[in-house]
Amino acid sequence: MQQIKPLKIKLNRALRSHPQMIPRGSNLLVAVSGGQDSLCLASLLLGQRDKLNLKLTIAHCDHRWRKDSQANAEYVAELAQNWQLNFSLRTAEVPLLNESDARKWRYAMLIKMAEICGCDRIVTGHTRSDRVETLLYNLTRGSGADGLAALHWMRSLTPEIKLVRPLLDVSRQETAAFCRENQVKVWEDNTNQDLNYQRNRLRLEVIPYLENHFNPQLETAIAQTADLLYEDVIYLETQASRFFEDSSFVVWCNQLPRLHRKKLQEYPLALQRRIVRQFLSKYLLHQVSFFDIEKFLSLLTAQNRSQCSPFTGNVIAAVDHPWIVLHIH
Repeated sequence: MQQIKPLKIKLNRALRSHPQMIPRGSNLLVAVSGGQDSLCLASLLLGQRDKLNLKLTIAHCDHRWRKDSQANAEYVAELAQNWQLNFSLRTAEVPLLNESDARKWRYAMLIKMAEICGCDRIVTGHTRSDRVETLLYNLTRGSGADGLAALHWMRSLTPEIKLVRPLLDVSRQETAAFCRENQVKVWEDNTNQDLNYQRNRLRLEVIPYLENHFNPQLETAIAQTADLLYEDVIYLETQASRFFEDSSFVVWCNQLPRLHRKKLQEYPLALQRRIVRQFLSKYLLHQVSFFDIEKFLSLLTAQNRSQCSPFTGNVIAAVDHPWIVLHIH
């Protein structure tokens, strides 16, 4: 039982450091896949239930991408019954084989389950190890600071529901040890060894290589980097949002949104990019990309009446000095 105390201490430390993560009396939807991280999380929260007056519901999403996925879901349901907790299940109508599509579907289902169950928090078993994988994965895709700091302790999914990750200071090795020492049966997912999945290749090949040849404390170092980047992101996003506090900088004219070009030029490039992303995100239906932002910024020094190539959805930005106007068709 020696592993219980250290992880309880880490969980309590995380809850003290982030008091809004799981306040006393929270109604939690705990996402449980059946793997070691989510089972460790559920076990720890069960141990804190009475102390913090928590209401717990176990949630499972069956992506149908393995032959044993139904048996996996039944195992999690049995665990919830043994723990005398409510259980909620969603099963994909068709198998989800793409990692990105599966993630989007999973979070959409978790939000629906939380709404039905009246939960104000969705809790996931993401660990420090996941944080390292996410930062490295996004780095290989050319992400900026936002993507590198994406896996953080808490974020809002809807105005009423927050996603929280109380195990971000815990390694995957620690959750495995917890399950072994406490005889928690883990449902083995054979896809975790499939190197066709990029995250698996990072976890099984790249990260061990970096630990062996560059820094044995890689997880701790990258987690620290993610924390530093997150605070930078929050500060820059706050500074960028102040641009919109002056109603004369962004206006509607003839039913077209327009942004004051000369005022935007007065800001540093780092803030210009964030201001433009915040502006475009209100009007573009797709997620604003780096190329969308650069396309818009190219109009800062363009001649009057210049326009950019269309954004997805046939939206065009054009110069009507001193404005940049979005023409939304």
